[in-house]
Amino acid sequence: MDVEDLAALWRERLSSWAIPPEILEKATADPWGHNPARFAERIDRALAEPVRGPTMRRVAEALPDGGTILDVGAGTGAASLPLHRRLGEVIAVDPSPGMLAALGAKADQLGVKVTALKGSWPEVAPEAPVADVAVSAHVVYNVPDLAGFLRELDAHARRRVVLELTHRHPMSWLTPLWEHFHDVRRPVRPIAEDVVALAAALGFGVHVEERESPLERFGTLEELAAAACHRICLDPARAPEVAETAMSLGMWPVPRDRWVTIWWGMPGD
Repeated sequence: MDVEDLAALWRERLSSWAIPPEILEKATADPWGHNPARFAERIDRALAEPVRGPTMRRVAEALPDGGTILDVGAGTGAASLPLHRRLGEVIAVDPSPGMLAALGAKADQLGVKVTALKGSWPEVAPEAPVADVAVSAHVVYNVPDLAGFLRELDAHARRRVVLELTHRHPMSWLTPLWEHFHDVRRPVRPIAEDVVALAAALGFGVHVEERESPLERFGTLEELAAAACHRICLDPARAPEVAETAMSLGMWPVPRDRWVTIWWGMPGD
């Protein structure tokens, strides 16, 4: 397939993850939303082991001392701030003011300069300067225009682009609960191989590495149940029922995800 066909297929597959309107209208909170406090825990863990795993290694080896990282979908900075001792600046892109505020506070503690751009990529790409390395961790499953997203990352990186994502859609773990409570079957695609295929079709010299997620998704069954109520639009009061159902369906403990690192170098790297 050519770029246009692969990009259209990605968009179509991603749109199949939309929550049916009749279910979405019952949600008590945005089922796709994220909690900055939970992300803050991730940055603390990442700072404790700053060059763990292929994603951080590939960013680190392409980053010159005093260099710049463009962190797209930055969250609280787990994909960039662990390299604070070598960083000159982080250009942080995120649609959430709360995430950017948390990243800024942590960067201040670490003595890292931050340029924050509120918005989504590639819409805010014209405002972003070119950086030594562009990194985007656990973002692409939120991106309908993946071809444009990847092109602009490539255009804004002097040395390297690094992506990190789960092998399957990050909400795939909820599939049995969607079927049980809503009689809704969730999609299988897109998956990481679809990102690799599109990046290769765009002409990038793609490299791929995989590992088991270093993080447990939930520490307790109660955390799983609360998260599931949020994600599948159930009243939070049903959490005990969800916990019991998850146990009966063999969903606890939740297996760790496979994380995929996709990267390519810029000319001269």
